[in-house]
Amino acid sequence: MPKGGHARSGPPPDPNALRRERDKGEWSLLPATGRPGDAPVWPLSGHSEREADLWADLWRKPQALMWERYGQEIEVALYVRNLAQVERPGSPINLGTLVRQQSDSLGLTTPGLRSNRWKIVAAVPAGAVPAPSKTAPERTSSRSRLKVVRDDAAEE
Repeated sequence: MPKGGHARSGPPPDPNALRRERDKGEWSLLPATGRPGDAPVWPLSGHSEREADLWADLWRKPQALMWERYGQEIEVALYVRNLAQVERPGSPINLGTLVRQQSDSLGLTTPGLRSNRWKIVAAVPAGAVPAPSKTAPERTSSRSRLKVVRDDAAEE
């Protein structure tokens, strides 16, 4: 295992940080209005009514644009199937853990959005390139943030 512990160790990336030039353009902006159109065809064998409802709801979310782009229909269907099972009384505890991990992976949680570098915004301009939401002030060095303070008490 590489140094640094697990995949989510350390603070999450900050899109507004001053020194994140290496990350510039890596954040994808997703429209809050979600994905238009019908859900794709269910890729697994058979489905319950609850699975059909979950499937249709999930494909209206903003994250569905990225799932469609990367062909993640099977991953979403497996999440739906597991979520429907975990809702039942007496479902195994470890299934709940799997559902949480799947929801993170699909960007359905706040940590999942951060790790996928997806940001849900009110409006995305046509052809928008993923970019930080704020432009940081241009600084030449760390010294430019310092200010000289006169100590009048020392002169008395």
